[in-house]
Amino acid sequence: MGNMGRKGYREAEEGMPERDSARPAEILRTEHLRKVYGTGNNEIIAVNDAGISVAQGEFVAIVGSSGSGKSTLMHMLGGVDRPTSGRVFIEDEDIYRMDDDKLAIFRRRQVGLIYQFYNLIPNLTALENVELALQICKDPMDAREVLEEVGLGARLNNFPAQLSGGEQQRAAIARALVNQPSILFADEPTGALDTKTGDGIIKFLINCAHRLNMTILLVTHDMDIAGQCDKIISMKDGQICEN
Repeated sequence: MGNMGRKGYREAEEGMPERDSARPAEILRTEHLRKVYGTGNNEIIAVNDAGISVAQGEFVAIVGSSGSGKSTLMHMLGGVDRPTSGRVFIEDEDIYRMDDDKLAIFRRRQVGLIYQFYNLIPNLTALENVELALQICKDPMDAREVLEEVGLGARLNNFPAQLSGGEQQRAAIARALVNQPSILFADEPTGALDTKTGDGIIKFLINCAHRLNMTILLVTHDMDIAGQCDKIISMKDGQICEN
């Protein structure tokens, strides 16, 4: 993800920069990715023969109706759910050739995950929630600095119940960023937020991608959000319709 100094996230709030015209390197690709649940008459093909390519620094939206397979695809891309067949490469590493232990280590070091409902531990402060992630990081950033960068410098000692929805999501983003992941995956990160707060979160993530050369894949059903991204991957009935 590169060097993220103290000014990085604050600068990301100030506006959208121009993108580098040079062709960026590929950071993620899949080959014939497939996920099947059940067998025989109960077989459900959640993702079928998905092939995608994502460049370093791209902000990519994965869109589709409920049940289209978009969250299943994201979970396979992020190393959370093994595919039935096919391959996922992150930084040219075929991640599902790893055993479970090595995959877990790779995921902790290379992947950041953000979910719709924050998943903060209620009896820990914002700072403690982020510090908890440091225990599984190889080369983490400073938790206080990251929280300051996402705008929570004055809320370090607040518990999740004392934070607004947008603040809780920012704490969750800080937790995902603290290990300096190669790719950030976000599954409906604004789904539990009001429109104004959600727009602020999306603006923040887009500017992170553009200013910090961070690669972000976002699952959403909101085409207004998707329209702000660099690329849209549309899914229907487990298949990619547009890439």
